[in-house]
Amino acid sequence: MECISESEIALAKKKKPGIVNPTRLAAFDDEKNVQVIIETPKGSRNKYAWDEDQQLFALKKVLPEGMVFPHDFGFIPSTEGEDGDPIDVLVLMDQPVFTGCLVKARLVGIIEGKQTEKGKSERNDRLLAVAESSHTHSNINSLNDLNKDLLKELEQFLVNYHSNDGAEFKVLARKGPDAAAKCLKNARV
Repeated sequence: MECISESEIALAKKKKPGIVNPTRLAAFDDEKNVQVIIETPKGSRNKYAWDEDQQLFALKKVLPEGMVFPHDFGFIPSTEGEDGDPIDVLVLMDQPVFTGCLVKARLVGIIEGKQTEKGKSERNDRLLAVAESSHTHSNINSLNDLNKDLLKELEQFLVNYHSNDGAEFKVLARKGPDAAAKCLKNARV
């Protein structure tokens, strides 16, 4: 049996459990790109979320058979929405990335929504962004550049996603990058 030295014990006591808390990172990089922490990759049925207490990403729920996240889903650090969580973002990019990956992106719009659960309603807007490194979506700068059917499908995903938990999600409006930037500005902490 190996013995553990006093210095190894002291070092272990100094280390904090988990990883760096991504919710405390800057919302923007030096080039003014939005920084998005991906929680759930495109194509996944598993919904992952940052667990503040344990300082790690944890499985939050599993979507029903046949339902997957249409794009990478994450949050913008150093923000807080009306629901008390960081602002949510759907990120369009060429390939899905892993949970916890930092993606630099530009805002292209917002789907404003109201979520009602157990008689309580609150705003739960979703920002839409394009990864700066994307080739496929490099020409998208606004919701007007997106196929209207794609936008309807994203909205329907949000409605269905919430209905699986017994909540109602109502789309209030679709707006462009200026409205998304204003939402983000109001949500920065």
